[in-house]
Amino acid sequence: MWGSFAIVILSLIAFLGGLRVMRQGLEGMGEGRLQWLLRRFVKTPTRGIATGVVVTAVLQSSAAVTAITVGLVAGGTMAFRDALGVVLGSNVGSTITPQLLTLNLWVFALPCLFIGIIGFLSGRSGLYYPSMALTGFSTIFIALQTLPLGLHPLSKAPAFHNALQTAGLNPILAVIAGMVTSALLQSSTATTVFTMALVAESAIPLDGGIAIVLGANVGTCLTSVIAALGQSRAAQQVALSHVLLNIGGVVLTLPFLGWFSSWVATLTSNPAQQIADAHTIFNVACTLLVWPVTGPFAALVERLLPDGQAVS
Repeated sequence: MWGSFAIVILSLIAFLGGLRVMRQGLEGMGEGRLQWLLRRFVKTPTRGIATGVVVTAVLQSSAAVTAITVGLVAGGTMAFRDALGVVLGSNVGSTITPQLLTLNLWVFALPCLFIGIIGFLSGRSGLYYPSMALTGFSTIFIALQTLPLGLHPLSKAPAFHNALQTAGLNPILAVIAGMVTSALLQSSTATTVFTMALVAESAIPLDGGIAIVLGANVGTCLTSVIAALGQSRAAQQVALSHVLLNIGGVVLTLPFLGWFSSWVATLTSNPAQQIADAHTIFNVACTLLVWPVTGPFAALVERLLPDGQAVS
């Protein structure tokens, strides 16, 4: 059991490390253009959403994009209402990685890792950041291949199995588990991918896995909340809008969780793909729901956190 547990922990460390290395490589390739993109193309909700999707897809972190947006608003280079579209788009952009990881790209992982390491060690400045991105991308796929090796025997252990089943059969508990895990890992993507592996191993039911993913969306808000503490009112309004959007989506979805999971199960027979699809559908639906009413939604946030009531 302890050996299986060690494999799971090491796989998660490798996944998070690969995600971080890939993010740094992609960000380095952008050379500051991402922040320029955020400032330049957010003058309408539609453009803001599109920009949020693109930048989050590059950085592989909706929390990082929201934190950067909070910083731009705090610095006065972006207005709160312009930033709202980026927040909406960042949630959609966060679904791209789980979808990519459901593809059968394992055959390319080791060759890409080898090429990335060679490029990284070559000392050529032009290859540094692309090699980082390629190495991180390959590490993520390798970690996902080793994760089930530990999860399969571990999920059969009575204590672990009972704990997972208890959380999986209680939606509220599953949401809380997703929130806590995402907040601790500072990555809803890692929580989602781990949940995909659990559902694929039948360690938890599909509806329990979806509930964990819903909670992960809320847990990732912690980064933007921390980034906004002590900042301007407008910056804190960005963080509050992120929290309200994700909590509101969870509250609206939970009563229909059984129906939602049954419908998602009809889309594909692949359990991991079902979780990725549920994650995508939830975030896209939340964004589409708020998109036509971004003005009233912004007004609501401004009413909840008016001038002079910023959190310190």
